[in-house]
Amino acid sequence: MNLKLSTNSQFTIDNSQLNITGSKSETNRLLLLQALFPNITLANASNSDDSEVMQKALKGNEEIVDIHHAGTAMRFLTAYFALNEGREVVLTGSQRMTERPIKVLVEALEQLGAKISYEKEIGYPPIRISGKKITASKVSIPANVSSQYISALLLVAPKLENGIEITLVGEITSVPYIKMTLALLNDLDIKTSFEGNVITVYPKQEVESKVMTVESDWSSASYFFSLAALAENARISLTNYKQTSLQGDSALVEIYKQLGVDTHFEENKMTLVKQSDFKPKPLILELNNTPDIAQTIVVTCLGLGIGCHLTGLHTLKIKETDRLEALQIELRKLGANISVTNDSLTLVASEEINPNIKIATYNDHRMAMAFAPLAVKVPIIIENAEVVSKSYPDFWEDMKKLGYNVFEIL
Repeated sequence: MNLKLSTNSQFTIDNSQLNITGSKSETNRLLLLQALFPNITLANASNSDDSEVMQKALKGNEEIVDIHHAGTAMRFLTAYFALNEGREVVLTGSQRMTERPIKVLVEALEQLGAKISYEKEIGYPPIRISGKKITASKVSIPANVSSQYISALLLVAPKLENGIEITLVGEITSVPYIKMTLALLNDLDIKTSFEGNVITVYPKQEVESKVMTVESDWSSASYFFSLAALAENARISLTNYKQTSLQGDSALVEIYKQLGVDTHFEENKMTLVKQSDFKPKPLILELNNTPDIAQTIVVTCLGLGIGCHLTGLHTLKIKETDRLEALQIELRKLGANISVTNDSLTLVASEEINPNIKIATYNDHRMAMAFAPLAVKVPIIIENAEVVSKSYPDFWEDMKKLGYNVFEIL
């Protein structure tokens, strides 16, 4: 499905309100905890493809578990099945998933005594996991890898006989996501500590019955921050958000203040308001803790006619696609002067944007949604637009509610 997007000239959004699906990151963590502690109940869970795949895998009993494009599910389920005593599974996914490394997590689990082997290429899915009782508790893992490897170990730790002590070697990446995982454990009265480069989770075989309410997804909110920044005037309210959020992408509030958007909180709602006297300035950001919003930010900067230099992006190369390479290709189609390295991106300020460009999405939901706000400036075409269902199935309907013209084309 290819969609052509456009808006009226002098596009404004006047006091619209949207209900955003629950955080995929929180939901997938809580689904795993719910599998370990069945008396947990979830509210406002994500309706994303990734969360549905995760839930199906946890509830099923098939020998081959296919998680398609869901990277979080691949990491979390690797740890889950490793301690599922007596069960053997082959964990696999899409072609792209078989190109995304899993070796660091497998080696960490093997340090603990897990039994895992590779079905094809060493270091990559598919993997065969023979679940067994794990009694070892100490493990070392590189600190600059995806935080999902570390969170996978932390989530299963309470069910390990002796808990876990993880030593992170080197500079830590994506600290907010590690802290999110620990906070969810703490909400269940599971004792943890995070001192220096050592994280400890203590064993706990049972937890009290509890309803865990998932906060709405901040990554999904990023596209409306971008839209507010690019519109002539905007006031957009989004529900189920907390000012003191566990999600790292809540950094959007401070980042987008620099891009002309003020954020106001009231009870469980946040309202984005375009600053009336905003003067765009070049942006320099280190996004080591929030790499998932890099695509949104660089497209916003292009739309505002300003340059930016974004660093701390090394994990983007092993996402649904190589996001740095994909951004460079698609932004150049629009006329942008952009360069990338293995962990950074530099955009040169430009006031011209080529209209009616087809944006390839590379099976990556964030490519589709990050470029969508640019239709405020020029008509654009999003190829394979249905890919948004990975994290935000209602995205295109919500864009229509805000006044976007969305047409399906051949």
